Amino acid sequence: MTDYKATLNLPKTSFAMKANLAQREPQTLKRWQDEDLYQAVRKARAGAPKFILHDGPPYANGDIHIGHAVNKILKDIIIKSKTLSGFDAPYVPGWDCHGLPIEHNVEKKVGKAGVKVEYSTFRKKCREYAAKQVAGQKKDFIRLGVLGEWDTPYLTMDYKTEADTIRALGKIAKNGHLQKGFKPVYWSVVGGSALAEAEVEYHDKTSNAIDVKFPVADVDDFSKRVGLANGEGGLGESTPGVVIWTTTPWTLPANQAVSLNSELDYVLIATGSEQLIVAEALLDSFTKRAGLEEPKVIATFKGEALEHLVLKHPFIDKTVPVILGDHVTTDAGTGCVHTAPDHGVDDFNVGKKYDIGTLNIVSENGIYRDDVPFVAGEHVYKVDDQILQLLEDKGCLIHAAKLHHSYPHCWRTKTPLIFRATPQWFVSMQQNGLLDGVRAAVDDVEWLPSWGESRIRSMLDASPDWCVSRQRTWGVPITLFIHKETGELHPNTENLVEEVALQVEKEGMDAWFNLDEKALLGDDAELYSKVTDTLDVWFDSGVTHFSVLEQRENLHYPADLYLEGSDQHRGWFQSSLKTAIAIHGTAPYKQVLTHGFTVDQNGHKMSKSLGNVMSPQKVFNDLGADILRLWVAATDFSGDMSVSDTILNRTADSYRRIRNTIRYLMANLGDFNPEEDLLAPEQLVALDAWAVERTAQMQKAIVEHYERYELHQIYQKLHNFCIVDLGGFYLDITKDRVYTTPAKSLARRSAQTAQYHIIQAFVRWIAPILSFTADEIWDAIPGKSELPVFAETWYALPDCKSSALANERVELLAEIKGELNKVLEQKRNNGEVGKSLEAEATLYCASELQTVLAELGEELRFMLLVSKVTLADEGDATDAADTSIDGLKIAVNKTAAAKCVRCWHHSDSVGSNSDHPELCGRCVTNVTTDGEERQYA
Repeated sequence: MTDYKATLNLPKTSFAMKANLAQREPQTLKRWQDEDLYQAVRKARAGAPKFILHDGPPYANGDIHIGHAVNKILKDIIIKSKTLSGFDAPYVPGWDCHGLPIEHNVEKKVGKAGVKVEYSTFRKKCREYAAKQVAGQKKDFIRLGVLGEWDTPYLTMDYKTEADTIRALGKIAKNGHLQKGFKPVYWSVVGGSALAEAEVEYHDKTSNAIDVKFPVADVDDFSKRVGLANGEGGLGESTPGVVIWTTTPWTLPANQAVSLNSELDYVLIATGSEQLIVAEALLDSFTKRAGLEEPKVIATFKGEALEHLVLKHPFIDKTVPVILGDHVTTDAGTGCVHTAPDHGVDDFNVGKKYDIGTLNIVSENGIYRDDVPFVAGEHVYKVDDQILQLLEDKGCLIHAAKLHHSYPHCWRTKTPLIFRATPQWFVSMQQNGLLDGVRAAVDDVEWLPSWGESRIRSMLDASPDWCVSRQRTWGVPITLFIHKETGELHPNTENLVEEVALQVEKEGMDAWFNLDEKALLGDDAELYSKVTDTLDVWFDSGVTHFSVLEQRENLHYPADLYLEGSDQHRGWFQSSLKTAIAIHGTAPYKQVLTHGFTVDQNGHKMSKSLGNVMSPQKVFNDLGADILRLWVAATDFSGDMSVSDTILNRTADSYRRIRNTIRYLMANLGDFNPEEDLLAPEQLVALDAWAVERTAQMQKAIVEHYERYELHQIYQKLHNFCIVDLGGFYLDITKDRVYTTPAKSLARRSAQTAQYHIIQAFVRWIAPILSFTADEIWDAIPGKSELPVFAETWYALPDCKSSALANERVELLAEIKGELNKVLEQKRNNGEVGKSLEAEATLYCASELQTVLAELGEELRFMLLVSKVTLADEGDATDAADTSIDGLKIAVNKTAAAKCVRCWHHSDSVGSNSDHPELCGRCVTNVTTDGEERQYA
């Protein structure tokens, strides 16, 4: 038996079968860094149109989590795809570096600023801590394969960025959008600082829900107001009381009024020994809640009848008035609202109407001041039981219960918040029409998904003035001087801000805190006070359109795209929009794209307590970053993104299918030199030309999906292309030709040409997603490019339409192949045939179908992967299987022909050549001549 192995073209490639991503990717990263890959891409795109995706800065605290990984991978995929589309798309990553969590962590190590350590030393330690956190997160982001300016990211704590943040504040002040105000704001007693709306999140909390009686101070006055004479109509000798309902008993020491709605109907009821006043609409729910006896209605009256009625405070020796306010509703409670202007926005606003000020009885750390009756020196979190006992002792506690409800918490410390009235700096949404400008700018932005527009609008509709001041040590200072008597800004504020900013560029924020006011203001120093508050960190990040986009030469304003999680409609998207309108009058972005949150496979939020947290570090150390990147691309990120070990393992299986397809293509190109061996479109075998055309159609769809950020659609198309178009059809058919025809024959070079074009297109399609794998492919593709794959553009596929099998013909052949396989499988199960090449098929066709198939002649068997195909009239069908194709029946029989030892086809021609008695006629041609001719397959 002759060994014909040397006459076959066996697969050969340096592209490994086993990916070993976790081990190989770090080596690739080192090479990228050594070669300065990012700058090579920038150089290749110099002068091209810009596409700017502005990075929303993650907070410089703690390890990155799976949500961080999703965000950075999505950005990297989009930027790389834009680069392939011909844009110069630089990526400048950033970090948010100021604020409370960093202060807390530094406090644990060195103590409280101003107590255990000097303020300047504390800020230095905060800077060092933030820098260390940035370094750790940066290392992991790089490990994910994200290309960017990692050596020169933007940090909100960079001196230049701090200075430009100050300049941004100056511009907002100059445009009349900054004002100082005194009103209740969300206050963290743990952080000792005000918070903005964007820093508030809601968690469940159990509170004391109590109904409290405020006794009427002058019963005669009350009787006259409601049309009852004392002693008449059942009023009797008891003292009526207005009943309020509250879930914050700790605010009762600050009570200064009870608010009613002027238009609501109220009732005086008698129940047991009590005479109580509540809104008529809430009478049933109140008496049921309080477990009171059947109430008797003594009088009904409008709320306006009790305006200025004097009530006794339930446990402090003072009186408070009844006032009227539209904020009073019948949604819950009693229709009578406990009013403490220190601790509620509605309370504060209605108090201003009645000239009722604030008391400021709670210090910044949540401790009652020393002159507060009963609770002096106590913490607001710890006095509820004491206050309930006081109310009980005074006979004013009608009912008490526990209420489990949603309550505002600090999103950093995760602790409950209070409202506290303090002097703060606000970006006013009403002054100078800022809110109107912001709403109008929403129209000029493309929101993706489209529901993002309604979400941002709903956020803006509920948007109060933005409190931008914080009482922190580690933050960009509010570099303003205000007149000690009038509170007005210094008339030269614009120039003063710039002078301070220049100093901050050199020395950082300490330049402000160490500033000698006299050196800057001269004689005015005696008249003006230096503001010591710092800026909200949302302001820092919100003005990066000014401090980063406008300051870096390789970027531009506005950005083409902002991309963050859907929670940023209330956060960064909103703070950026407000500050951009306040500074420029235009939106800072053209498009806003949002992604959902990561959840486990059951849709549950990830938490350490549930044990369902997915660590990106574990994923890229175990499976490789490309698996994580493929999962991100495969998931519809417009909603919640489910991830688990099971899901990632499925993703790894999909990756292997894609990789195996790529490797097969590469292995067929082991001896292919595109500069010498590439055939022209008109020289291609028709099936190869179809494959190139099919690739061109696929590329058009994929590029369109990239442009629309529909990454999961790309994944599905890539997967189907590998499994169906290539593995299930084209490569299956051409395998024989690639292996058995002479190495340099037109038949083989045709297949290699097509597969070279396919791999050149395919490697670009996957480069944004499977970046490490694409780089590996790029290194192994025959022929070399001077550019890295990430600096290439989409592959220019040749036009092969004139040479290609028509799509309709290929679809028909694929359908026939599928039907034939069903019949073969049945025969296999019955033990009648083994492999498909042991079979002969007879296709009983209607005349039109027979004509179409007859055009393929002898090559039809190569299409159908059997050793022989006979076409016959449909009417002659005997012992044939029906198919789902009209006008087609199929019969399969085991061939009696001998097997060729070289191509494994069975043929009557085996043995016809005495020099090669074990070969079929086709193989004899392929080993003794330039090779067989192929026209179709």
